[in-house]
Amino acid sequence: MPAFPPSTKHSSRTGGARGAVPPSLSLPVIEAEFPRRLHPYWPRLQQNTRHWLLEKRLMPPDKVAEYADGLCYTDLMAGYYLGAPDAVLQAIADYSAWFFVWDDRHDRHIVHGRTGAWRRLKALLHQALDAPAAHLHHQDPLVAGLADSVLRLYGFLPATWNARFARHFHEVIDAYDREFRNRVEARVPPVGEYLALRRLTFAHWIWTDLLEAAAGRELPDAVRKHRAFRRAALLSQEFAAWYNDLCSLPKEIAGDEVHNLGISLIVHEGLTLEESVEELRRRVLGSIADFLDAEKETRLFADGLGDKEIRDAVLGCLGNMRNWFSSVYWFHHESGRYMVDSWDDRSTPPYVDNALSGEM
Repeated sequence: MPAFPPSTKHSSRTGGARGAVPPSLSLPVIEAEFPRRLHPYWPRLQQNTRHWLLEKRLMPPDKVAEYADGLCYTDLMAGYYLGAPDAVLQAIADYSAWFFVWDDRHDRHIVHGRTGAWRRLKALLHQALDAPAAHLHHQDPLVAGLADSVLRLYGFLPATWNARFARHFHEVIDAYDREFRNRVEARVPPVGEYLALRRLTFAHWIWTDLLEAAAGRELPDAVRKHRAFRRAALLSQEFAAWYNDLCSLPKEIAGDEVHNLGISLIVHEGLTLEESVEELRRRVLGSIADFLDAEKETRLFADGLGDKEIRDAVLGCLGNMRNWFSSVYWFHHESGRYMVDSWDDRSTPPYVDNALSGEM
């Protein structure tokens, strides 16, 4: 049985009435203090990313037609990177859509025991990240799609930012490999190990790097690594990862998943399902309160910077960290990715084509 009632789809894009959010998932502080906004480019963003998914053969045409808009991948990015130039937001949104498709391929490789296929894909993704131009026409659409999106992202900021982004994403690919092995072995990682790994599989520092692309400049190390700025960035991402675990818990229990904070709490801390849900909620709410403190501290830090352009970039990044809370929250109640109770098979997403999710 689910730990909470099924979600009710609603629309918040135009400021209209929203449907009910299940009590265990409801966060009144988000609804009251983190207003939802969308980048004005969003309608074109949705259309262009849908076209990109088709052009790059990342989803079959029938799946794109039926599910792409309802999955709300572009909504998530359009609610996050406000102020980004249209071309930057488009590249980020396409990369984000690619990331979700990759996540689904990874999942299907695990479910169907395709260890060799995953190892080959992992190696190719590392190669495409380092040499995207050489992989634009790779026979596997997933490899070519990464090459295309990364090559575009590499064009906005200096080579030092590109190298950092690549380093961070290499770590994400390797973390997905560790998750692959845990799931194949049905190994539930202890809570501390899981939390460290989750920061990588959720790509905390990738989405944070992209804040700089949206702001239009690379931040100096002394600014980016400042305790307040880094804490605010981390808390915004921790909120997203933990709230995702809370919303995904029924789907992942149905799919015999082992990578979820709630499942680690049940297996290693002896919590019941209901207690696990409460602990997840406690951590989620704590991350919001801690972010509000870090946000104030980061504003004070920014106000003390002598360079106005860097100050404006820091405040732009900080504002978008705040936007991440509402964007993630509403995404989980709008996207068909989490409407498990409407699926014919609760362990198999309807937007995934199993026949096409192996090696291409």
